Amino acid sequence: MEIGFPKSRRFFLIAGPCVLESEELAFEVAGRMKEITDRLGIEYIFKSSYDKANRTSIKSYRGPGLEKGLRILSDVKSRFGVRVLTDVHETWQVKPVSEVVDVIQIPAFLSRQTDLLIEAGKTGRTVNVKKGQFIAPWDVGPIIEKIESTGNRNIWITERGYIFGYNNLVVDFRGIPIMRQFGYPVVYDATHSLQRPSGKGGMSGGDRELIPYLARAAVAVGVDGIFMEVHPEPDKALSDPMTQFPLDRVEELLRQLISIEDALMENS
Repeated sequence: MEIGFPKSRRFFLIAGPCVLESEELAFEVAGRMKEITDRLGIEYIFKSSYDKANRTSIKSYRGPGLEKGLRILSDVKSRFGVRVLTDVHETWQVKPVSEVVDVIQIPAFLSRQTDLLIEAGKTGRTVNVKKGQFIAPWDVGPIIEKIESTGNRNIWITERGYIFGYNNLVVDFRGIPIMRQFGYPVVYDATHSLQRPSGKGGMSGGDRELIPYLARAAVAVGVDGIFMEVHPEPDKALSDPMTQFPLDRVEELLRQLISIEDALMENS
């Protein structure tokens, strides 16, 4: 069996705050990320959520909602000239979201929801599916087939770790080349894969300090894209504070990832 396909371009980056906390924060992160990625020659997609529908606690902040969230995402897109990505949770959200964003993301817990996948596929937008924590890498084939049934071939698959006991995830890097055999770009989620789901009682914990290590490993394995939630003050973030990466450390990490990828491509 042929594993994957030849890699001929620089990895792209999906990055932004976990949830839209304010227009000011979105502009700060998008503007800074655009400067960094332009300087480094990396294709950049801004990411943030208008609603975090699967928060651990009902008391947790979910976001500004669909209408206000899409307005902020539209403003980010026009002001900074970047593509934008956000997630959907129900089929009725797909149409209004598709009118604003460039990439529709299917959350991991919903990655097998047939109606949601088909509705997203019908838009013709790129569909980024977060592989569920309960799905083996070779089992993304049927997920891909559901989207392909709409005629849409703009598909990304994102690795975000696999359930490993209680309140823990593990990343099996064999999954990246295995999933690339389906012929679509594979993205590595450097932040959610280091979560400890519900690990702090009413919220998820995580191991932010390990993000650089696993991101470097993913690039070494040959990933097509990196997904990373970033925040200027992660400890003050309203969602996933334990796994958002500090904005002021992003450029240093990206330079390391570029060095790894360049070394691999020079020797391939």
